[in-house]
Amino acid sequence: MEKGTINIQTENIFPIIKKFLYSDTEIFVRELVSNAVDATQKLKTIAAAGEYKGSVENLKVEVILDKENKTITIRDNGIGMTSEEVHKYINEIAFSGATEFAEKYKDKDANSIIGHFGLGFYSAFMVSDKVQIQTLSHKEGSKAVQWESDGSPEYTIGEIEKETRGTDIILFVGDDSTEFLEEARLSTILNKYCKFLPVDIVFGEKSEFIEDPTGEKDEEGNVKKIEVKVPNIINNTSPAWIKKPADLTKEDYKSFYHELYPYTDEPLFHIHLNVDYPFDLTGILYFPKLKANVEVQKNKIQLYSNQVFITDSVENIVPEFLTLLHGVIDSPDIPLNVSRSYLQSDSNVRKISTYITKKVADKLAQMFKKDRADFEQKWDDIKIFVQYGILSDSKFEEKANKFNLFKDTEGKYFTADEYKELVKDNQTDKNDKLVYLYTHDVEAHHSIIQSAKEKGYNVLVMDSPLDSHMITKLEQSLNVSFARLDADTIDKLITKDEEIPSKLSKEEEEKLQPVFEINVDKDKFTVQFESLSETEKPVLVTQSEFIRRMKEQQALGGGMQMMGDFPEMFNLVINSNHPLISKIMNEKDDKKKESLAKQAIDLALLSNGMLKGSKLTDFINRSLNLID
Repeated sequence: MEKGTINIQTENIFPIIKKFLYSDTEIFVRELVSNAVDATQKLKTIAAAGEYKGSVENLKVEVILDKENKTITIRDNGIGMTSEEVHKYINEIAFSGATEFAEKYKDKDANSIIGHFGLGFYSAFMVSDKVQIQTLSHKEGSKAVQWESDGSPEYTIGEIEKETRGTDIILFVGDDSTEFLEEARLSTILNKYCKFLPVDIVFGEKSEFIEDPTGEKDEEGNVKKIEVKVPNIINNTSPAWIKKPADLTKEDYKSFYHELYPYTDEPLFHIHLNVDYPFDLTGILYFPKLKANVEVQKNKIQLYSNQVFITDSVENIVPEFLTLLHGVIDSPDIPLNVSRSYLQSDSNVRKISTYITKKVADKLAQMFKKDRADFEQKWDDIKIFVQYGILSDSKFEEKANKFNLFKDTEGKYFTADEYKELVKDNQTDKNDKLVYLYTHDVEAHHSIIQSAKEKGYNVLVMDSPLDSHMITKLEQSLNVSFARLDADTIDKLITKDEEIPSKLSKEEEEKLQPVFEINVDKDKFTVQFESLSETEKPVLVTQSEFIRRMKEQQALGGGMQMMGDFPEMFNLVINSNHPLISKIMNEKDDKKKESLAKQAIDLALLSNGMLKGSKLTDFINRSLNLID
């Protein structure tokens, strides 16, 4: 048995590895299993090159848990190592076996090599008091060897008996890491990182029921089933994203989606990514049905490198607005640090991000052009993606202008050009600027919408969480004004050629104003008289478009916090031409006058969803008294 010291420039490399190179202790499973898979892939590569004549069938990696002896073994039947190779690749940390191997076989399918991340093996010491390597090289006449270290630079190495080709990495788990000796914990980690590795990963056994080989039958005449134990293979070695789109059906894509996200709704549609120049990238992105809270849907894109799971924090790879998508991206060209936890921004990353943006925009444009009716059916679900993209990515915005849609209260859809054509003759303000009327809630604004329709106006539905930001951007790009229906009276929002004369004199309005002011909070409401149509409501509640929009953007984190909270201010508009207002004016009984004014105000508040609690109770009781 030979003893030695690992050739490193510090007393103990392993605490440094543990502290600085790996942010998550569980990473050791991914690193060691990936290295084991790497060993099997190397064997296939040299066999294909004619440098190995043995069998490369039934290649696999086994993860063996021995809770009683506190060990975890990662076993492969891959390329194995000679004593010299153990010295070189394990002891001489400056050399990376996988990197040298990839260089040698770069013209012979080297892309299938996983282990080019550097220090993966040494992650074993994050959880182990001692690590053994037992290995037998594929080379003819090789002797099996065992390497052992307790985490210090000292090691022992010597010959052992081992019948099968390949390598066992045996971890003697430390007392501070016994969580990894729990089968459920280890199974969860394997499922997270190794779910789609290209070689069978075996973890324990599972039960299967097969027909009794003796042919014995049950009472119904069917051959009996017997329970047998079979290897528990935890991974899908051929996931959908590595296949050609032509070889996949719609059902295949849906099935893979549910493999990634069990118990979820059907995706709306998918985009299959496949490019090999100027970088390697494969993957499938799905458009999910979004819930009301957009944020909870993030971190659903999984990043892989040659089928090894890396992370689901993909902000540096995928444009911010597309992090709402679900799916998989796999690229060996994405630079990673040794822990594979943090992505580095470089030219390849920027190219990949640009490619994905273009691919998504092209797919949406194609869908819109090919089947507009189907695109319109999906619009309410995909609108949030498109808006997010327009607001955050100028390159996407350029393409999205062709398929970004407006929806009106009738459920009809329009492009920007189509909508401009629709309203250009009828909806302008005093500066001849087009005014796009909109509502955020069709039910709440039903009566105002009907009033707008009767005047020949069209009303858009703007109910997305991003619409307050989107409206500001569209006003600039389209040179139009957006006004919510409750921002002012309709006749003020849209230019009217004729002025409607008021039935009340200025003196009468001044006399009546205190009657209404006494019934509202003057810090919150400004009472004003306007001469509107007799058919308009007697009292309306409006709110400044500017104030409300600023409050909405502030609530969404639009950078308005530095200005402090905007006050909640409303206008109480009294229609001086409505018969009820004239009746209140002419009422001699002060109590009845105040009661009628209060009733008219509460009706306006009620129609805006602003009458609640005790005030709503008072309104109901007052209404009953008026009926009596």
